[in-house]
Amino acid sequence: MLRLVVDHSGKERRVAGLYLITDQGERLVPRVREALGSGGISLLQYRDKLRSFEERLSLGNDLKHLCNEFQVQFIVNDDLELALALDADGLHLGQEDGDPAAARAALGPKKLIGISTHSMEEALAAQDAGADYIGFGSLYPTESKEVEHLQSPEALAQLREKVQIPIVAIGGINRDNACAVIDAGADSIAVISAVLAARSPGLAATELSLLFNRTLTQPRGAVLTIAGSDSGGGAGIQADLKTITLLGSYGASAITALTAQNTRGVTGIHSSPPAFLAEQIDAVLSDIPIDVVKIGMLSSPENAEIVADKLTAYEMRMVVLDPVMSAKGGVALLEDEALSVLKKRLVPLSYLVTPNIPEAEALTGLTITDSAGMELAARALHLMGAKHVLVKGGHLTEGVVTDILFDGTGFTRFSAPRVLTRNTHGTGCTLASAIATNLAQGEPLPSAVLRAKLFVTRAIKYSQPLGKGHGPVNHFLAAREQGE
Repeated sequence: MLRLVVDHSGKERRVAGLYLITDQGERLVPRVREALGSGGISLLQYRDKLRSFEERLSLGNDLKHLCNEFQVQFIVNDDLELALALDADGLHLGQEDGDPAAARAALGPKKLIGISTHSMEEALAAQDAGADYIGFGSLYPTESKEVEHLQSPEALAQLREKVQIPIVAIGGINRDNACAVIDAGADSIAVISAVLAARSPGLAATELSLLFNRTLTQPRGAVLTIAGSDSGGGAGIQADLKTITLLGSYGASAITALTAQNTRGVTGIHSSPPAFLAEQIDAVLSDIPIDVVKIGMLSSPENAEIVADKLTAYEMRMVVLDPVMSAKGGVALLEDEALSVLKKRLVPLSYLVTPNIPEAEALTGLTITDSAGMELAARALHLMGAKHVLVKGGHLTEGVVTDILFDGTGFTRFSAPRVLTRNTHGTGCTLASAIATNLAQGEPLPSAVLRAKLFVTRAIKYSQPLGKGHGPVNHFLAAREQGE
């Protein structure tokens, strides 16, 4: 349930989503600017225990201007005098850092007041004292301060039943543990290093803010697929939109090429004119709030350039690139010149690249014969600029199909038994679209990949002969089983 704070003018001020707290590191303003530029942050708390008042006032002004620019609420931590001087949107108080009644009297009824709490008793007392929201934690161990009161998502869920005002979960929260906190009822999650210590604060903020989509009603999140059309319906745009819709998100599309295609192969390709592809992408991204972009067949180098230009112009950070190069029957779906564009421009713009082994070999120039080769290719693609790489192992001969995910530091393996069938048309499109959909629905990347792997394995398992060649996978039955 969305909880709102309403000021006396009747304007609703949202206390929900991603709540960023500043650190003490260098280059704070540019790092915060990049994070706020992601569009995923709702509130910024300026927390500074080290600088002089004059330095805090100067830096606070810079941060407030950023908040005004990006329409983010600006909160000062534990310093009523500074909050008044900066005309901040609110003040956050620790248990021993001020009287909320005095803060309310000084700030007036239109400002937000938050109070840190560590127990049910403190939370209820803060609510009774007139707090607009409470901070509750620490939920997990944290390096920013010594934790005296370690809580849990279970404790937060119990608190949610008693507290009527918004709850901001605090302490040690990151991309991979935040879902349990959100599912327990947190309206907001407060983070410091999970964003500001990241290599890309903007991308980290986007990852975390997307997790709140898990609280929405279906369709949860929206995915734009940029790919070719398969007249046979088994792969391409058709497979993408089936996957996105059946898994519960909203699907939009921009078609890069028309193909005359069936289960036996591709008999004709007609690339979309670059200007018209650009018009399709503009029509979607200028109007519909897209969470994740999935890219498949690009066909021509001109269209690959257009896609790269548009991803850059719209600052799309969540991009799943399936580097489609050939159809199941071997017909080339990517012109030779387009491969260079793919490597130089689209791989560096990608959040995740999902090549199969032949595609990974083409992109890296490596020969892959085993899992060690897959790991080496993943590292090479990461060095080319991809934030994450999933090398798919379906072309190896083992009885178990293992895909390997590389996040820049370590590997995660996703394995499933090989299904002995020739009906595997559209598996790559389906997997990439399922990952994109899971991301849009608020799953962190490891979970998004795992769920997608299970989905495509079921889709292959339930595939039925259709046509005279490689039949399509069964999206419908796979989605129905996943939803049970």
